Amino acid sequence: MTDQLAGRLTEFGHRLDVRVYFEDTDFSGVVYHARYLHFLERGRTDYLRLHGIGHRELMDGAFGEPMAFAVRRMEIEFLAPARIDDVLTVETRTALLGGARVVLDQRILKGSKVLIEAKVKVAVISPEGKPRRMPPAVAERLQPAGAADAP
Repeated sequence: MTDQLAGRLTEFGHRLDVRVYFEDTDFSGVVYHARYLHFLERGRTDYLRLHGIGHRELMDGAFGEPMAFAVRRMEIEFLAPARIDDVLTVETRTALLGGARVVLDQRILKGSKVLIEAKVKVAVISPEGKPRRMPPAVAERLQPAGAADAP
């Protein structure tokens, strides 16, 4: 059974719908800027989950040695605000895959309007926090869209 809460994989990559609740907003009903980090994190986590890469399995060594992903750098463009009760879509896709890192493109939309654009560099680390190479089975699942079709 597919995890209905995890969103869905698409040609773009991954889409996750989230509703803006009172707790996500400031006194005026506008989403507080730091809450977008939560929405982006949920999108990244479910992107991995639907590719068969759970955080628990990574730490348990299901792909070889125990490992984790850690956000190393994030660039965010705040283009337009979201408000209480809005339903937003978080999109996530692999932009670049390296030996010990992955760069993800993310955006948050309300309908077809882009509210947030983010570029997230994620490092592969050991449980002790040291950099390590990405296992081939993980890299294979995170290939950028169209990469498998390239000659």
